[in-house]
Amino acid sequence: MNSLTLLYILFSSFFQNTKIATPQPPSNIGVGAAKIPGAKMYFDGDANCLQKKWKYWNGPRLSAQMPIKWPIVKDPDGSGAVMSSKDPDPNASKGLYGSADIVTKDEFRDFRAHVEFLIRKPGGNSGVYLQNRYEIQVLDGDSTSHGMAAIINEQVAPYFIYKGPGKWNAYDINFRAARFQDGKLVEQPRVTVYFNGVKIHEDQEIRQVWGGPNSGIDGGNDGGKGITDTPGGLKLQSEGHEVLYRNIWIKKLDLKQPNTDF
Repeated sequence: MNSLTLLYILFSSFFQNTKIATPQPPSNIGVGAAKIPGAKMYFDGDANCLQKKWKYWNGPRLSAQMPIKWPIVKDPDGSGAVMSSKDPDPNASKGLYGSADIVTKDEFRDFRAHVEFLIRKPGGNSGVYLQNRYEIQVLDGDSTSHGMAAIINEQVAPYFIYKGPGKWNAYDINFRAARFQDGKLVEQPRVTVYFNGVKIHEDQEIRQVWGGPNSGIDGGNDGGKGITDTPGGLKLQSEGHEVLYRNIWIKKLDLKQPNTDF
């Protein structure tokens, strides 16, 4: 037996008996994901849950009046109830964003969130706002950096993962808030997003708030770049389209390191 053959046998034996570590997918992601330990349910189909845990965002365009009038409707899947972003409040300004958006009463810095949505018709538009600042887009028919699952105006998402109108989709999000020292910004916020169980944004830095003061807190400061060391709720956008939401849960985190990967 020559030396090369002996080396081959030794290496083969080693690798056959050695388990190679591979990254494990996060638990409880995708459509129908159950709430993880330590998370709090923010919408389970119950109208009382909506009224207890959410409020209209009091932004410059707010025209809807409490109580929240987002309709509770039957789930198209035939099981349970869901809420619709098409607010019938007569005071809402014809679907202008900011006129009837809802936000959790609880506010967050670092967190993990699960949100499921269904767009009823082509062109349906809404949005999921992290800390009532940074939008993860919900928009049928748009695959640009302003389109479906994008970190709005900053990171485009693979559109083919979206299931289309009439189907449920899910965002699973790990978010780390911006860090400040002596009142000055020293670390930008970061986010990792799974879309229908597929990782589409991995530990992405977010540069600013987009959309101006009508979009979210801090949006009017220095063109969206003047964020403050202030926690914010999870906001859902009402733009006059029928976008349904269900199974929303959030867990507060404390991410010491600037890494949001699951």
